Amino acid sequence: MTGAPAADAVDGGLNATVEDSAENAAFARWADMGNGADAGGVPGRSGGAGAGAAGRRRRRRHRRGGGSSAPSRLRASRVSMFVLSRGIITVRRDDRFDVDKAVTRWRGGSAGGAAGPMGLLHAILDVIVDGHLDTAEQFDDALEDIEDRLFDERTHDRSVQRSNYRLRKELVHFRRLVLPMRDVVSAIVRHRDDDRDAWPKELSSDFADLFDHVLRVAEWTESLRELVTTIFETNLSLQDARLNTVMKKLTGWAAIIAVPTAITGWFGQNVPYPGSEEVSGLIVSATAIVVLAVGLFVVFRRKDWI
Repeated sequence: MTGAPAADAVDGGLNATVEDSAENAAFARWADMGNGADAGGVPGRSGGAGAGAAGRRRRRRHRRGGGSSAPSRLRASRVSMFVLSRGIITVRRDDRFDVDKAVTRWRGGSAGGAAGPMGLLHAILDVIVDGHLDTAEQFDDALEDIEDRLFDERTHDRSVQRSNYRLRKELVHFRRLVLPMRDVVSAIVRHRDDDRDAWPKELSSDFADLFDHVLRVAEWTESLRELVTTIFETNLSLQDARLNTVMKKLTGWAAIIAVPTAITGWFGQNVPYPGSEEVSGLIVSATAIVVLAVGLFVVFRRKDWI
């Protein structure tokens, strides 16, 4: 990037520091998509020991941040792009991101590959944002599945809590990838507005459409976060309701058991019940126990206590 005229630098999340001395760059920007930190400005514009110290601090910070592990089911790929006047340089740590797919989309786009590096930049960002949309849709489907399991009496509460907590962690990680993309595309759109004559009409509409998709992903992610919180609160409310139901059932059965216990305990330990020496007394005592117990069962059943 050093010495390149009109250089753009857009980071898809690569933890690295770029130092440049392109004093005549018309538009240069470095954005860290990994953690949302934005160095801003034109790299290399500030000279002297202060700039070197700032670069070393950024390198140390990025090295510390690079050790964090991503959630197991959410696999993020980091892509950095240097948009030059006559081409694009991409820097990747792995081969998860399919650049050929972006090139094919660029050649088959509305500009037919004639929009130059900025057209290819749009194609690459479009592929990335499409991946964000697909991931957000998968999050949405997973949360809908958890919502269905919430009201399933056969589902163990702990499994729902574990799934919801795992999705919440993955969604937080995904949000850290989505929000910086909004800043990157917004910076490109602002640059387009400043130099609208140099941009093809088709490319301007393509970037406007891309920015709408980025905003859609960001808003979708926020709504998913609210949905995760709602599911968590609903699960707690359902647990309280189920606990109250269990307590009502225990209370009902305890009342039913208390009736024969009271009758047999009182007359058995203190005084003999009437007719204790006769068969009729036994029949009356057993009948009273059964009738009272059945009566309490019917009453509690109607009140949905048991």
